[in-house]
Amino acid sequence: MIDMITFIRYDPDMGRYRGVVKMTYFMVPRRSHRLESYRPVGFNGGRQMPVDVHVSPDEYLITAVVPGMSAEDLTIEILDDVLTLSGEITRDEKDLGDAVLQELPQGSFKRSLRFAEALNAEKAEAQLENGLLKLRIPKSEEARPKSIKVKAI
Repeated sequence: MIDMITFIRYDPDMGRYRGVVKMTYFMVPRRSHRLESYRPVGFNGGRQMPVDVHVSPDEYLITAVVPGMSAEDLTIEILDDVLTLSGEITRDEKDLGDAVLQELPQGSFKRSLRFAEALNAEKAEAQLENGLLKLRIPKSEEARPKSIKVKAI
């Protein structure tokens, strides 16, 4: 599954609508013997990793939540203006019994983010620490603002 998103400016006033979404979720009748829980919008059943993206004039800083994963479990690819994060979350569940509530993610995932300009993959850096993947990706030289000196005639 590939999830492409386009970035829009964060609007703190939209937070007031989250309560309506949660309330609507709990008002829907359920016909299941399992316990159910509210999953935040965009979590996609536990397979879509939440990310934060910050931008400066020269680079993007992306932070992704990847709990319990090692660097070997993750694949990071950059092609022009698209960053793709993918991997596999496996759990050993032998002799655990029947699940009554299962929220921990498992299985493969793939998340693609399209940026407004091309990225410089050669100078990108990635670090994994305490379940957080931190990517620092410079914008390509063509995408950076350039100053043009005005000559008086």
